[in-house]
Amino acid sequence: MHRARTVKPPSMLRLAAAALAGTAIEFYDFFIYGTAAALVLGPLFFPTFSPLAGTLAAFGTFGVGFVARPLGSVLFGHIGDRHGRRPVLVASLLLTGASTVAVGCVPTYASIGTAAPVLLLVLRFLQGLGLGGEWGGAVLLTAEHAPPDRRGLWSSFPQIGPALGFVLANGVMLGLSATLSDAQFASWGWRVPFWAAGVLAAAGLWLRSSLAESPRFLEMREHARVPLVEVVRGHWRLVLLTAGALSVGYALFYAVTTWSLAYATERLGVSRTVMLAIIMAAVVVKGALTPLVAVLSDRYGRRPLCLAGCAGAAVWMFPMIALLSTGEPLLMFLGFLVALIAFVTMFAVIAAYLPELYEPRVRCTGAAVGYNLGGVLGGALTPIVATAIADQSGRVPWGVAAYLTGIALLSLGCFALLPETRFVKVAAVEPATS
Repeated sequence: MHRARTVKPPSMLRLAAAALAGTAIEFYDFFIYGTAAALVLGPLFFPTFSPLAGTLAAFGTFGVGFVARPLGSVLFGHIGDRHGRRPVLVASLLLTGASTVAVGCVPTYASIGTAAPVLLLVLRFLQGLGLGGEWGGAVLLTAEHAPPDRRGLWSSFPQIGPALGFVLANGVMLGLSATLSDAQFASWGWRVPFWAAGVLAAAGLWLRSSLAESPRFLEMREHARVPLVEVVRGHWRLVLLTAGALSVGYALFYAVTTWSLAYATERLGVSRTVMLAIIMAAVVVKGALTPLVAVLSDRYGRRPLCLAGCAGAAVWMFPMIALLSTGEPLLMFLGFLVALIAFVTMFAVIAAYLPELYEPRVRCTGAAVGYNLGGVLGGALTPIVATAIADQSGRVPWGVAAYLTGIALLSLGCFALLPETRFVKVAAVEPATS
C-alpha cells in the first residue's frame, strides 16, 4: 500500500520530450526489422523457400513481434500498475534495445542452418515484448501529468515517436541502399541499423533516468494486486472494443510501410530507394500532423475524430491500391499520404483516449493490452494476408483493398460503441506546468 504523496509538478515540455524520444527509439528498433523483412531477410534466412514463401516467412517472424506485444503489455502493465509508470520506461527500452542489437549479430542460414531463423524468431519476440510495455508507460506518464484541457496535445507527443522512429530507421536503410551494392547490402549493410540501436538505447536510458513518477500513481492509496485479473473480470468488453477499434490503424500503417514496400519492389519493379523515399515522405507528414489533430481532440472530443478516421480509411482503400498499382512515385505517394492522414486522425488522439477509458488502478495494463491486441489483429496479419492475397490477384490487388476496407468497417463499429471521454478526470493532483 502506498501513501498519497505531494510532488512538485515537473515541466510538461520536458516530460513530453523524453516520452517522445523514448518511443522514437523503441519504434526505430521495431520498424527496422519490418523494413529488413521486406527487403532482405527472406533470401538470407529462408533461402530454401521460393521468393514468395521466403517473403511470407520473413513477414511471419515480423508478425511474432506483434504477438509478443500483448504479453509485454501484461508483464510491464503489472509493473506499471503495481510499482509505477517510470520503471516500465527503463526496463522496456533496455529489453528492446538489447534484442535489436542482437538481431544484427545473428548469422545467416548459410552459416548456421535452421538455428538462424530460430534465433531471429526469439529475438523478434523479445523486441515485441519490450515494445508492448513501452507504449503504456510513456503515454500514461504524459497523460497523468497533463492539464485536463490540454491532455490530448501533450499525450500526442509519444505518438509522434513512431513517425520519428520510422523515418530514422528507413533513412538509415535508404542511405545504405543508395551507397552500397546489392551484394554489400545483403552481406553486411542491412546489419548496421540494428547495431546502431545500441547507441540509441543508451541515449534513451540517459534521457529517462531523471523522469518524475506519475502523480496519479503516487496519490493512489491502493493498487491492484493482479491487474490483469481485474482487467479481465471488469473490463474485458472494453479491451475487446479498443483492440477492434485500433486494428484498422495498424493495418493501414503496415500496409503502407511494410507490405507495399515488398509488393512494389518485387511485383512492380520499383526501386528500393524510390519506395523508401516515398513512404518516408508520407510518414513525415503524418508525424507533423499528429499534434495538430490532438489539439482538435481537446476541443471537439476523441471519439468524433476516431470515427472520422475510420470512415476515411474505409472510403480510401480502393483508391490507394489503384494508385499503388500504377508504380508511379507521385501517385503512390498520394495514395499513402491520404491513408496516413486517416490513420493519424485516429492515432493522434489514442494516447489520451485509452487512459481516459480505464480506471487508474488498472490503467497501465488495460490501456496497453487493448492497444497491443489491436496490433495483433491489424499489424501482425496484414503483411502476411496482403502478400498472400496479392499473389492470387491480377495486376491490381483489389482483394487487399477489400481486406483493408473490411478492417476499417470493423473498427468503425467498435469506435461507435465506445463513449466520449474528453472530460474524464485522469490526474487528481496539481497538473504539470507547461
